[in-house]
Amino acid sequence: MPQTLKVAFQMDPMDRVDIEADSTFRIALEAQSRGHSLFHYTPDRLAYVEGRVIARGQDMELRRERGNHVTFGPDREVDLTEMDVVWLRQDPPFDMSYLTTTYLLDRIHPGTLVVNDPTWVRNWPEKLMVLDFPDLTPPTAIARDLVTLRAFRDRHRDIVLKPLYGNGGAGVFRLREGDGNLNSLHETFAMINREPLIVQKFLPAVSKGDKRIILVDGVPVGAINRVPAEGETRSNMHVGGRPEKIGLTDRDREICERIGARLREKGQIFVGIDVIGDWLTEINVTSPTGLQELERFDGTNASATIWEAIERRRG
Repeated sequence: MPQTLKVAFQMDPMDRVDIEADSTFRIALEAQSRGHSLFHYTPDRLAYVEGRVIARGQDMELRRERGNHVTFGPDREVDLTEMDVVWLRQDPPFDMSYLTTTYLLDRIHPGTLVVNDPTWVRNWPEKLMVLDFPDLTPPTAIARDLVTLRAFRDRHRDIVLKPLYGNGGAGVFRLREGDGNLNSLHETFAMINREPLIVQKFLPAVSKGDKRIILVDGVPVGAINRVPAEGETRSNMHVGGRPEKIGLTDRDREICERIGARLREKGQIFVGIDVIGDWLTEINVTSPTGLQELERFDGTNASATIWEAIERRRG
């Protein structure tokens, strides 16, 4: 029996999650079932004070009861070096607030194991790590310059434009050949922030689904398919995508084999990659999802596999 661990979750408020879909809830529930103690805090309550990295939050106890799924203890301050594990699980966008938490958590890792390793979460946000594998991905460009974006669209004719650091399908647009909205969208994004945009060649295979493959310590443990709603390009479940059961193809396994060793080497224990047809489109390391859907469809308890990987490191 592994030792019991003190586990902190840096996340969005636990009392607001959907207990039938949220992966952090499932990870925490699995930890509790294994005898580990749980502490909860939101990212705005993480601080560096005179050499210490601290968080203000509450101990918590979970149960799978809709509307009554969490009980919090009294508010208290914790020195995070006293924790065995800290989970970095707040949702993107990957902005300066998110970035700063990775710098602070760097100061306690690996003495306290931070999952996923914050240095490489910072260096590999969702849409950037794929640039290391251009032969596995559709044609891609990252640019703020409108001339560059236009030239990419002229070459590939049918493209998908999205914020580089967004999530959940927000701000994702398909622009077909002749669509006159590129200039307007560029202006709109320019008013919101100074970040580049990412464009990729549109993959018609998305109509059959966008596959989310879950890897634990670099090894694929299963997949779910997310099928876009009628009239939608986006397959994200946040915007109405329908999850369904699916297996892994030889091409999926080839992609996982190519990226797995690097994920494991850089401490990315829980990762979700997105594959459309034969092409890798994203490597999600910040706050991947899909654990509960995989468990419902295949009976695969990936949360247990994740904790086995963590317990090996802390053993």
